[in-house]
Amino acid sequence: MTKKCIGLGGVNSKINFYIANRPPIDNYPVMQNFRALESGELGYIVKHTSNHWRKVFNVYAKLLFDWYQLDNKCLPESWQAYRDLELFQSHSHEALVFSQFGLNKNIQTIHIIAGKTYAAILDLPPLVWLDSYFAINKHYRLIVAPYPDYRQLSNERIAQLITLMTGLK
Repeated sequence: MTKKCIGLGGVNSKINFYIANRPPIDNYPVMQNFRALESGELGYIVKHTSNHWRKVFNVYAKLLFDWYQLDNKCLPESWQAYRDLELFQSHSHEALVFSQFGLNKNIQTIHIIAGKTYAAILDLPPLVWLDSYFAINKHYRLIVAPYPDYRQLSNERIAQLITLMTGLK
C-alpha cells in the first residue's frame, strides 16, 4: 500500500478496494487516516449523500457476501445484514481505500481497482486485459474491475470477479 493508507475498513484487510471518490460529507473529503467504520456510520453516509454511495456499499456487500460463502465463513443471514454488520468494520477483512494504489509487502492482500477510468490515472504494474471489463496482474494480486454500480458491476460481473479473485488465492 502507499506510505500512508487513507480509507475505511479492517486493519488486517485481505481485500482492498481502491476508489477514486469519497463521500462528499463531513470530514471524508479531507480524511487523512485509515480507520474502521463505526456502528451506524454506513447508514449515516447513505442517508446524507446521494444514491451513489448506497449502490457502492450494496455492490461491495453482495460481492463479499458471495465471496465469503465460498469459504463457508460464518456470515449473517443476508448480504444486507453483512453490509450493516460487517462491511468495512474493525473486525472485517476488507477495506475501502481512498489513497492511491501502492505496492506492499503483504502478498496475501487482493487489490481491486474500481473502474477503468480510475485505473488509467494510477501508476499500476503491467496489466493483462481479459475483456473490456477486467484486467489482472497475478504477481501483484491486482484486479481492475468495473465500478461498483449495479449497471457496471452487475451480478454476472460480480461472479466473474469472484472467479478472478479465487485464481489469486
